Amino acid sequence: MRILLHQCCAPCSVYPLDRLLSEYGTDRVRGYFYNPNIHPYSEYKKRLDAVIEYNNRLKIDYVIENSYGLREFIRMEAETDNRCKECYCIRLEKTVKYAATEGFEAFTTTLLYSRRQKHDLIRAACEETAQKYKLRFLYEDYRTGWQTGIDISKKLSMYRQQYCGCIFSEEERYNPISKAVRIR
Repeated sequence: MRILLHQCCAPCSVYPLDRLLSEYGTDRVRGYFYNPNIHPYSEYKKRLDAVIEYNNRLKIDYVIENSYGLREFIRMEAETDNRCKECYCIRLEKTVKYAATEGFEAFTTTLLYSRRQKHDLIRAACEETAQKYKLRFLYEDYRTGWQTGIDISKKLSMYRQQYCGCIFSEEERYNPISKAVRIR
């Protein structure tokens, strides 16, 4: 079975890739980086470079979606009441569409690794998108390897980001006032 792994960043890729490569091997797993949510561009570039470096270290094939996509992402986020759900959906839709076009049988995402992400929303978005494109969603709760991934990413001196990626999560991380007036 050929599997496409949506990668949000290198540290979140450590444990899922370990699991996938040990079960399926490097010839059956391909990484896919598409994350228009990451702001600013300098942060996007750091995360992209770290993913490329880690994938090369593991000798896995990967695809980098060429368009940054921030403008489209910001427009979409401005029109929604559920920004996290929409963010997951836009990234997973593009990932699964690519997987279907390229003949993959299954897909999964590193978003399922983070304890800070909305796991149930991610899983639902994956299941819905899998059904739409008639692909298998390879579900695993990668949060069980949370500390393992942290330890390995630190040992490898990987770039480790301090917020989810979008401009809104950056504000919530660094602006103490935003926590007091947070609107969802």
